[in-house]
Amino acid sequence: MHSPCLREASQACYGCCLNPFPGLPESHAATSQIPHSAAASRYEFEVSTASSLYPNFQFTNHESLPSFEESLSRFIKVYPQYSQTDQADKIRAQEYYHLSLSKHVCLDYIGHGLFSYFQLESQCPGYPVASSSSSPPPPVRSVTLEAPFFDVSFKSVNLNSQILHGGEESEFESNIRKRIMAFMNISEADYTMVLSANQSSASKLLAESYPFQSYQNLLTVYDYQSEAVEVMIESSKKRGANVMSANFSWPNLSIQSEKLRKKIMNKSKHKKKGLFVFPLQSRVTGTRYSYLWMSLAQENGWHVLLDASALGAKDMETLGLSLFNPDFLICSFFKVFEENPSGFCCLLIRKSSASVLKDTTTATSIGILNLVPTSEPTRIPESSAISSIETRKKSKEFPAQGSFSGPISIQQRRDETTLDLHKTEGINRKQRTVSFSEIEEVIETSFESASSIINNTPQSKNPKIECRSLDHADSLGLILISSRTRNLINWLVNALMSLQHPHSENGIPAVRIYGPKIMFDRGPALAFNVFDWKGEKIDPVLVQKLADRNNISLSIGFLQHIWFSDKHEEEKEKQLETRTSEAEGPLSSKKRDKFHSGISVVTAALGFLTNFEDIYRLWAFVSRFLDADFLEKEKWRYKALNQKTIEI
Repeated sequence: MHSPCLREASQACYGCCLNPFPGLPESHAATSQIPHSAAASRYEFEVSTASSLYPNFQFTNHESLPSFEESLSRFIKVYPQYSQTDQADKIRAQEYYHLSLSKHVCLDYIGHGLFSYFQLESQCPGYPVASSSSSPPPPVRSVTLEAPFFDVSFKSVNLNSQILHGGEESEFESNIRKRIMAFMNISEADYTMVLSANQSSASKLLAESYPFQSYQNLLTVYDYQSEAVEVMIESSKKRGANVMSANFSWPNLSIQSEKLRKKIMNKSKHKKKGLFVFPLQSRVTGTRYSYLWMSLAQENGWHVLLDASALGAKDMETLGLSLFNPDFLICSFFKVFEENPSGFCCLLIRKSSASVLKDTTTATSIGILNLVPTSEPTRIPESSAISSIETRKKSKEFPAQGSFSGPISIQQRRDETTLDLHKTEGINRKQRTVSFSEIEEVIETSFESASSIINNTPQSKNPKIECRSLDHADSLGLILISSRTRNLINWLVNALMSLQHPHSENGIPAVRIYGPKIMFDRGPALAFNVFDWKGEKIDPVLVQKLADRNNISLSIGFLQHIWFSDKHEEEKEKQLETRTSEAEGPLSSKKRDKFHSGISVVTAALGFLTNFEDIYRLWAFVSRFLDADFLEKEKWRYKALNQKTIEI
């Protein structure tokens, strides 16, 4: 991987943390010593954040919260550097003005957008836009703007053949591929990119092609349950893999370094260790991990799959990724933030590692894609097999509870009467969970239709691809985006922890944060739960549903692989819960229940389009739970508005 921004990236890396390789002991961190000023800056930041509301103040009533204007003023005083990120606000106002018009807070997106809402609205003039009495000034329209949207077509091809021969690729698809690889800071000379329907299909594609008969181990590092990882585990087990996972210590959920190191350095007779699946950041808790885990795995004979799906917009330019080249890499892209969640997943294979993959018959129908330019600027084709797949795939991006496997992690809306603010007509939208197998069912049907679409596409029309969302991230840069999201996420953590139930003898907090609290180098993702005045956890599904009614989109995750020490043994029984999921039996086509022990949580994800008003509104919403009668009031309010009772 090349890094044209090494200077900027190194400043961001070494300026953000005392130990730039968290998760490993100091002796295993970078050999060069970090200047003392970096540690001082980090300490000063964390102290300032702790007093970003009011020093040592607890809020026990939602009506006592400072106003938005007062909170913003104090926020700017504590984080003066936030004002230097106003270019992101200008981009939001000009290119994503639907966020302000709809008053919708989107904290459930993980991934990278390709296009802006302005591009969608410009090419679809009849597309409904949320109304507002005070609309922002219309953006300056580009006379060179081309219709950027695409459909997907599945093709029956073996992964190994796709890597070696590439297959037919239109100029349209080539342009998008080159733009994405440039955005990810990955050299075409070093890596081959294969497109798939989503992260689950990409994970299964790799698992079916990886030679677990020779490289027998699969080692994963995830503090949450991921559908994509589960798919990979099930596929690898069928092919004889020995599956292992890292554990995470309660209560901060940091990696148990010694145990993971022993698993990586397993001194078995076989030098061919297997596949090490590693995210640089938890997309649920925001915990960041050391790059050196990849290096340690490679030194000990592992192939490394880097899950980059939770990385920020410009995190691929960090110094560490230019030094450690994973064998495989997964990253997802969607079309338009908050408006069109359909997209695809990129599976990147390092060319020097491609020879390890084997030809398999099962890996020819798992979802390798072609991108097909739309002949007209319509959102989604109304008919054809492609439309069927796209619709199913779009539903896939609203996965089941705790599942994060699509191009984005948008949690399914469970309140069937939630107003869809994306459309002026106020049509209610219903989503359903679609399993990975259902996507496979329609792939075969799509081949003929996809072929006809490709054949009927005018070859002469290959518009210049303008991925304005990627351009926006590039224009802002790594340091600005990191600074902006760092300020916002830490303020939000502090604000949520300041909520405490009134009249409680032990000072029962209303919110519990899982993973890192106030921390300079934490990621912009947050896992939390809300508790009532008795100290009992409120069902995350219920919190999500009520947030949705208040025009705030959140996700739900399931933390797992948590290790409790002896001194936390009592907490273990209080915290852990058991949930079941269906998994395919090894010897039959029937389904069997698979039990998981962990903690269900509410999650929020911040991006470079998130602003202070978004996180303030989330804080104000959660503070409503300080009212012991809030849930009951919501029942009656809903009944009054809809003339019917609904169980919440």
